[in-house]
Amino acid sequence: MRTFLIILMLNFSFLNAQEKEVLVFHKTEGWHHESIPTGIKAVQELGEENSFRVTETDDAGAFTKENLEKFDLVLFLNTSGNVLDEHQQRAFKNYMETGGNFFGIHAAADTEFEWEWYGKLVGAYFVDHPEIQEATVKVVKPNHPTVAHLPENWNRTDEWYNYRNINPAMEVLLLLDEDSYEGGKNEGFHPIAWFRELEGGGRTVYTGGGHTDESYFEENFREHLLQCILFAIGK
Repeated sequence: MRTFLIILMLNFSFLNAQEKEVLVFHKTEGWHHESIPTGIKAVQELGEENSFRVTETDDAGAFTKENLEKFDLVLFLNTSGNVLDEHQQRAFKNYMETGGNFFGIHAAADTEFEWEWYGKLVGAYFVDHPEIQEATVKVVKPNHPTVAHLPENWNRTDEWYNYRNINPAMEVLLLLDEDSYEGGKNEGFHPIAWFRELEGGGRTVYTGGGHTDESYFEENFREHLLQCILFAIGK
């Protein structure tokens, strides 16, 4: 009996050791999305259901070399504006260049406009957007785990960003069909989700959805978020 209990405790410790750590960062210095608390709760629920731990903060002081080393993924949830100072930028860049992982949601592309390195990491910068409306999202890589659950043509309602400085190194996962809604300005090539494998061994992923509260209750979008997180942390 004693031997069984020891084995059980060791197995439990091993499973706990395998849990991934996700930092959800949601500081805003520009537009503040009212859906941020809903997004945080959604990621926390996904973590509870899929065995990764979630720490949320809007304190940029979390961006130190020592603290970031604790995390398998840094997730920017609807951040906006210049959210990191030079020391924090340096710590984050070091984290990413030494195997860290990044996932940006929606307004992560409306962040750090003056930091070219970040622009390349997130994959593009926000320009503007039309009113919230339904649009058709086309799946470009149907076998990729982040989008494999989606229909070929995914009709959903959100706030659809137009982008500039799209990083050509990104591999596109989803494209917006600009004929399906009003206000698209990316002239027929309008990526809305993408990823990139980084030289340091990490990954960067971005999805343009997630403006509305309703997004985080939508089954397909929640699964997309989950699979982006799991892909980014290599789980």
